[in-house]
Order: sequence, then C-alpha cells, then structure tokens
Amino acid sequence: MKTPRPRLCFSTLFGCALASVAVVAQGQIFDSPDGAVAGIPANYTEAKVGQYVLPDLLTLAGGGRVSDAAAWTEKRRPEIFRLLEENQFGRCPEAPAKIDIDVFEKGTPALAGKAVRRQITLYFTGDRNGPKADVLLYVPADATGPVPVLLHASFLANNLTVEDPDVKVGERWDPKEKKRVPATGGRRFAPLDVAAVIARGFAVATVNYADFEPDAPGAIAYGLRASYLKPGQDAPAPDEWGTIAAWGWGLSRVVDYFETDESIDAKRVAILGVSRLGKTVLWAGARDQRIALVIASCSGEGGAALSRRNYGETVAHLTDGTRYAYQFAGDYGHWAGRAAEAPFDAHMLVALMAPRPLLLQTGNTDKWSDPYGEFLAAKAATPVFHLFGEKGIEEYSMPPAKSAAMMNTLGYFMHDGGHGTVPADMEVFLNFMEAHLKTSPAKGSATAD
Repeated sequence: MKTPRPRLCFSTLFGCALASVAVVAQGQIFDSPDGAVAGIPANYTEAKVGQYVLPDLLTLAGGGRVSDAAAWTEKRRPEIFRLLEENQFGRCPEAPAKIDIDVFEKGTPALAGKAVRRQITLYFTGDRNGPKADVLLYVPADATGPVPVLLHASFLANNLTVEDPDVKVGERWDPKEKKRVPATGGRRFAPLDVAAVIARGFAVATVNYADFEPDAPGAIAYGLRASYLKPGQDAPAPDEWGTIAAWGWGLSRVVDYFETDESIDAKRVAILGVSRLGKTVLWAGARDQRIALVIASCSGEGGAALSRRNYGETVAHLTDGTRYAYQFAGDYGHWAGRAAEAPFDAHMLVALMAPRPLLLQTGNTDKWSDPYGEFLAAKAATPVFHLFGEKGIEEYSMPPAKSAAMMNTLGYFMHDGGHGTVPADMEVFLNFMEAHLKTSPAKGSATAD
C-alpha cells in the first residue's frame, strides 16, 4: 500500500495555511538535535516547524487580484519591493550621475593567451581619496563581439580570488586595526575557476565586497555609506541601507562600468554570491533589473529561505546585536521572533526576479541555512514566473542531493555537502547561464536602480 502523499498547500495559491511537509523533506534533510546561537534556540526538526500562512503574492495591498504580467510589473511588484526595502534591507541612494572609472590595465593576454585581462578602479564620489573598488575582468581572447559576463561577488581581494600573479594586490578590512591593509597571505577559499568560465565563451569579473563596505559592526565610517549620511547623522536611519544593500549597490556600479566596455554585453550580466553574498545578489537583482541572471548560493535566512519556518537560523539570530544586525536596515530587528506577523517573506524576494533567471543553490547538510525553506520559497514564487510564461519549480518534492539541477527560469540545485559551493557547482552554474543567457535574449527590464 502506498503512503498517501501529503497535501502541500501554498497560501500564495489557495489562501490557506502552508504546513510543514516532513514526508517530502525526509531523506533529504535529516532531523538533528536542537541548538542555540547567541543564546537563541535553533530548531532542526521538521515536525516542530509548525504551520504558517505566507503573505499572498498576487493580492494587491488595496484588494484585487493580479492576473497578468502587466499588473504584476506595474502594481504588485512595486508594493513588494517597498515592503522589503523598508523592512529588511533599507533604502539606498539613487545611482550617482557619474562614477569615475580608471581602467589602469586596458588589456593584457592572460591564461596562456586564452583571455584578455583588464583591471579597473571605480571611484564612487568623484574624490579619488574617497570610497573605491577594484574590479578584475577577463574576456575570452577569441570573442568576436560583446559577450555575457559573470560578476562574482567575492569575500577576498582580487589577487586572492584568482590564481594570477599579475593581479594588483588589493586590500582587506582588518577589524582589529579598524583600517584597510594590503591583502597578502593565503586564500581562505578555492580560487575562482576563471578558465572554466572563459572556456564557455563568457567573460568573468570579480570584486571584493569589503571594497564597498567593511563586513563589521561599527565600521560605517570606513565604507561608502559614510559619504551618503545626511547632516547630523552618524549612522543610517532605521529604514536606510545596511551593508547587504551597500554591497548590492556597489555591484550595480560595476554594471555601470560594463555599460562602457564594448567587449561586454551589458544586457547579459549574471551575478554570483555565496552566503551573505547570496543574500546580496538576490537583493541586487531585485533592485537593479539590468542584472539579467542571479545565482544565489546558500543565501538562507534573510535570503531565499522562508522566515516563517522555525528552522535553523531565524530573524532573531540575524538581527541580534552580537551578530549581523548591521547587515540589514535597523527596522528588520522589529520582526525578530515575529516573522509570522511580517507582511513579507522570502518568496517575495525570489519573486522580484521574475521573469529573469534565478538559480538557488543549497547543500543538504547546511541545516542552518534551511535548504528546504529555500525550495519552498521558490515553489511559492513560481506562480509569478507563470504570469510571464516562464517555468519555475514545477516538481512537488525537493530533489535529492547530487540529482540534476532544476534548470527552469527559476531553478534549484542542492549539492551533497554543506554551506557554500564546491568546484563541481561551477559546471552547474555555467550550464544555467548557457541555457538562459547564451542562446536566448535577456528577459525583463533594463531598468537601473
């Protein structure tokens, strides 16, 4: 006798409670003993997630139902964007009228002649003593026209992100000295596989997130947000940008540069980030619709994982003063312990990418980031992609680790392992880019932030 399949009921579709479905997750994410971080409990048992209702994606704030792509784009999407901007990530300043671009290496053969390397410094305020970021770019040497580009948001300076001795030594933030120092020494992560990207016919660029803003509490004076404080302010207002929004704003400035580089197809820009930078690329893609494709790795709570699921990291963990409150708008802390009352959740962030391609990558042992919660958020966001005639998560249950990636416009992939990426994931990322950028026009709007 077959075990009855549990009913998966999405409030975004049917207006009813979305129950945790332990049977579907069983065999993929095994239960573990509960824990605690910063004195705040963390649940790792599906049966204790409980029931919850997601805010409806397709009901307008004033009533009425969204039934087509135009109504989503013109009415509902702006409502959802404002909810996330005001309550979670914070408002950013408009793009500057002009950024100062210094292409200090204009084109040098690299990778045994397979690529051309460029190095660029972007100055954001017109003051070369002010905030700046170094961008490293490789373009296929045999390209006959503009090519799509993968922009990698890195935790490291460019010279530590790639294996290339001719890259300028960048800077890192030293939290003890509270200043930027030369980025020398060993790398903490596997190098970016530039050769693999180039071999697929894509350009690849990388930028250090700490060039935009230090990843540390109380360091606002040393990042780009300091240049935008209003008179009398020594910190952003509670509804203004945290560091995630600042890092995303910086990625948009790299897109500004791509629009000036004739070797780059600036309408086919993909961005990739891991962990807190997975959250960053999701919000950057939501804000800047020039970004054609997003790959968000293990973005977890505050990213693609549903906050209403009491599983792994929660809003309370994120916004605790000893942890990562500085990464978000101050108002985000109001929802600590109250996620079920919030007028937003992660499925809304995922839906803001529609109809542009988005791949969510997770790991089956990364319970802190709730890979099942990311799958459910993508499933709940799928009706918005349907409005545009695009496919999302059409399967009922989460795929097993190491199975083929779901490569629809809204895709999902879970590797066998933990937080972050492994070298084999790059092949999946490039397959996704090839499916959605190389052979078909970029989807969506070319609207800048």
